[in-house]
Amino acid sequence: MSDYFYTPPANIKNDIVVIEGEEFNHLVHVMRKKVDDRIMIVDGLGTAYEVQIKTIVKRNAEAKILQKFEQHNEPKMKVALAVGILKNPSKFDFLVEKAVELGVHEIIPLKTEHTIPQHAKIDRWQKLSLAAMKQCGRSFLPKIHDLMIFDEAIRYSKNFNTKIILHKPDVHGESANWQVTMPNINKDTVIVFIGPEGGFSDIEIESANDSGIKCLALGKRRLRTETAAIAACSLLLTGY
Repeated sequence: MSDYFYTPPANIKNDIVVIEGEEFNHLVHVMRKKVDDRIMIVDGLGTAYEVQIKTIVKRNAEAKILQKFEQHNEPKMKVALAVGILKNPSKFDFLVEKAVELGVHEIIPLKTEHTIPQHAKIDRWQKLSLAAMKQCGRSFLPKIHDLMIFDEAIRYSKNFNTKIILHKPDVHGESANWQVTMPNINKDTVIVFIGPEGGFSDIEIESANDSGIKCLALGKRRLRTETAAIAACSLLLTGY
């Protein structure tokens, strides 16, 4: 597999790609690429280019486009994760990285009743998203939204065909089984709500139900937030 590098669409004109900034440093000083080497360029909007490096100067490199690939390695399904931010920041880092690798379209950090941190590390998570996009060979850069309160995310969920909130299995049957429910619903655009440590409050679950968000359980066992996020992405996106 070729090495992947990112450049914004503004740096792609006609059949020439310009690589600069941190990506240029990575290209030349870390990966040691040279003139005539072939690499893959992605624009973060779903297009990839096979290019050949033509010039390397002090601050940038130029490459000639050889082939263009639309929606390169991107799933047809658009999945958004709305996830309660975690007390341990490294666990949310891990969640972002793996969700992007699996093909998630966007991530919404949530502030809920049981959320402990009050601030989100959006810039760091966006950088992790970029690195994961390149590492796994995707061409679309998933957006990390600004921190949303739960009610705001509920309103945002109206943009999706299918709306799911993951909740612990309930002895009274309030949480339907994922495996039974998911094969029968529209999965073109899906948003999945996942709670922080302690899960969602009863009030939040009630609010989600009132907004038409379906409450599902992934199984009989209680999962950590990052585990539930990866499991949901895997069930929805593996093979797409």
